[in-house]
Amino acid sequence: MTTTYIRHSCFLIETTTCYYLFDYEKGRLPAMDVTKPIFVLSSHAHHDHYNPDIFTMLCEQGMQAIYAILSSDIVVPAEVDVMQVSPGKEYCLCLGQRLTTLRSTDVGVAFLIEDKGEIFYHAGDLNDWVWEGESDAYNEQMTRDYREQINLLSKHLNGRTIDAAFVVLDPRQEKHYDRGLCYFLEHVSAAKVYPMHYWEKPEVIDTFINTHPEYKEQIQKTE
Repeated sequence: MTTTYIRHSCFLIETTTCYYLFDYEKGRLPAMDVTKPIFVLSSHAHHDHYNPDIFTMLCEQGMQAIYAILSSDIVVPAEVDVMQVSPGKEYCLCLGQRLTTLRSTDVGVAFLIEDKGEIFYHAGDLNDWVWEGESDAYNEQMTRDYREQINLLSKHLNGRTIDAAFVVLDPRQEKHYDRGLCYFLEHVSAAKVYPMHYWEKPEVIDTFINTHPEYKEQIQKTE
């Protein structure tokens, strides 16, 4: 398995049999083996998580088998053959992989993929979105909702370890920037954790590692 950071919340995973491209917005794609299937997953319709041009780009690159897996809030281009997914469901993909969706605390879904013993998690916008200026009631409900989904994820894994997890670390939350990632790390076993959604401020990853050195071995620098 190899993992390539594209930008923002977009990552490309290559396994022995296929590719997974999560939440493509824009950016240059690496050269790929055009004979391998690629699964294009978009967690929701926000412009920084979904760009329908990706399908044209992949066709122009010569990819021979393109499978789209899009959240149910996305309006699908007519020419795209797609599986639309909803929160809190389980799906079987065409190569036998198992896909489980979680409910985002913003819009859409988070993805958990189990593929021949390897496990991948992409949070989309599932995060503990606590903000200065919001009411205590809003922030407390947000935390409850987020922790409920992460607890469901932990229960589903039943002690198994995620091989690659892509989790929000957003500096716009100021002093609350690490809430979601910390809770995830405390409750979910993950070998490699890639912070994302940091709005071209990768230094927030160093800030997190310096503040939480106990997670230094798990946290992966993307840039």
